[in-house]
Amino acid sequence: MIKKLAIGLFALSASVASTLAVAAGPEVPLMHANNDITDKASLQRGAKLFLNYCLGCHQMQYQRYERTFRDIGIPTEIGQEQLIFDGSKVGSHILNAIDPKDAAKWFGATPPDLTLVDRVRGTDWVYTYLKSFYKDETRPFGVNNIVFPSVGMPHVLQELQGLPTPVTHEVEEHGHKVTKIVGTETDGSGEMSTDEYDHAVRDITNFLAYVGEPSRLESEAIGIKVIGFLFILFILAFLLKKEYWRDVH
Repeated sequence: MIKKLAIGLFALSASVASTLAVAAGPEVPLMHANNDITDKASLQRGAKLFLNYCLGCHQMQYQRYERTFRDIGIPTEIGQEQLIFDGSKVGSHILNAIDPKDAAKWFGATPPDLTLVDRVRGTDWVYTYLKSFYKDETRPFGVNNIVFPSVGMPHVLQELQGLPTPVTHEVEEHGHKVTKIVGTETDGSGEMSTDEYDHAVRDITNFLAYVGEPSRLESEAIGIKVIGFLFILFILAFLLKKEYWRDVH
């Protein structure tokens, strides 16, 4: 069982990495997410946004609803009632019902599982990606992405942000002037203000960072206790050493 899980995790990592390999390289500066996985209110908002806007295409097949609700402080009854939309049991993995073949036909590739996307790409990449959609009528869904050019994904958060337009700047490369997209600005049609949308994206990013390593919250808490224990043990050992060596000196 453990061997199969390990193989599955490796395959998932390779799949996500290969799917996202066409994303822009280091020439695209990444924004700092400044996330905090100990902020449970942020994790709860991020979970709500993910389950409402992202789960239709992207699942988390290695994460369970029950574990998620428990870790981020959502009562099981509330989570079952308000955040599970397909009748799944609270102990089920976070899956969707989209047919992979249909998804590949609609989007050009099957949307990757997002259980490990934060660990594969990094928190700042995820944050920047979600903030980098812009209007591009040449694309099938009418949008493109600065970080991930020619992405097949629609801007699922458009109703919150509005439809961003690209901000361009002319730069000289190899003796030629090139127009580059350096940012975006919204058209103001979204339900959220710019600041509100930034917080929403940070909450989703924060949630994905937690999902990538769910045990981190518990590990950090245990780590603090272990350091405290070792500090107390050091004091006791030091005092014991002084007691043993008192007559020698």
